[in-house]
Amino acid sequence: MGPAFIAAVAYVDPGNVATNVTAGSQFGFTLVWVVVLANVMAVLVQYLSAKLGMVTGESLSSHLGARLPRRARLAYWAQAEAIAIATDLAEVVGGAIALNLLFDLPLLVGAVITATVSLLILRIGDRRGQAALERVIMGFLVLIAVGFLAGLVVAPPEIAPLAGGLVPAFDGADSVLLASGIIGATVMPHVIYLHSSLTTTRLGRRGDGLSVRQLLSATRTDVVLALILAGALNLSLLVVAATSLSGLPGTDTLAGVHDVVTSELGAGVALLFAVALLGSGLASTSIGSAAGAEVMNGLLGVRIPVVVRRVITAIPAILVLAVGADPTRALVVSQVVLSMGIPFALVPLVILTARRDVMGEHLNRRATTLLACLVAGIVIALNAVLLYLTFVA
Repeated sequence: MGPAFIAAVAYVDPGNVATNVTAGSQFGFTLVWVVVLANVMAVLVQYLSAKLGMVTGESLSSHLGARLPRRARLAYWAQAEAIAIATDLAEVVGGAIALNLLFDLPLLVGAVITATVSLLILRIGDRRGQAALERVIMGFLVLIAVGFLAGLVVAPPEIAPLAGGLVPAFDGADSVLLASGIIGATVMPHVIYLHSSLTTTRLGRRGDGLSVRQLLSATRTDVVLALILAGALNLSLLVVAATSLSGLPGTDTLAGVHDVVTSELGAGVALLFAVALLGSGLASTSIGSAAGAEVMNGLLGVRIPVVVRRVITAIPAILVLAVGADPTRALVVSQVVLSMGIPFALVPLVILTARRDVMGEHLNRRATTLLACLVAGIVIALNAVLLYLTFVA
């Protein structure tokens, strides 16, 4: 157990917090089915990524680096690097907002602190190994769970409206845009790359004497449990917003959400929400930075010190806040940029895991490949809708 829980942190990053709270406060339980669908699709995607790394001993980015010509590798890395920066933007900004809510720190100072603490988290993995990093990330997940589930304890939802939200439906063009954003914020390209690298050497001697099928069975359990947790947290955010924040002004920003939670659910729940948001930002930005380093190494064969890597990806977020940009708008734009990278990670993953010359006897079954193609088609189509509604409509 462990690799999937590292990936799961990315599914509860500040971008997800913003989209799920907005969905609940604006449209009630209407988009519950979207959160559930996104999480089910994420289970398949992350399992295929973990499977590729475990069976072949190489990450997705390494496979691409070995197959693409040099110029194509550079272009591929450039788009992946842009995605890593967009990911870091959302997560550093989210951490800065949380520090502002908790300690009234200026956003710029909060961004620097978030980037610095995330570097220390990465150093734990470098010095003590991946297993130690997994334990730290699991601790953050527990913290996030307490903070995001507290609202459900104080104001439990009514079962009938919640169950009704499982029926696919929309409520106007804005709900379609938000549904696309939920999908884009859930199936994240950087953790598709990262998860495949986490399983290449994860088990070490503990895997001795076990067949590949046994290891894959354990991996499925890891993925399902981790993403059930992530999905439950995302769903709890939407449900709390639909139950207690629906129709109230100010829920279009994270700071506004905190204020409304304070007035509607109490200062204690608001404090837990802010602490969970901080944990979300710190943990997810650490994983985003690790993913960027893996992509660079796999595609270009280049390793750079973790401190340099951390500084490079944190600079854009710090600059955005330094020039006084709206942090919530920055979160939204980062999710749009993030969605552009999904096809570049998802399509090669489906192709590689369906090839016998890559996977041997462990290639995907025909039904799995068809389902993966359907998932890829849905995700790519919804993100195309997101881009159209954002920039054209």
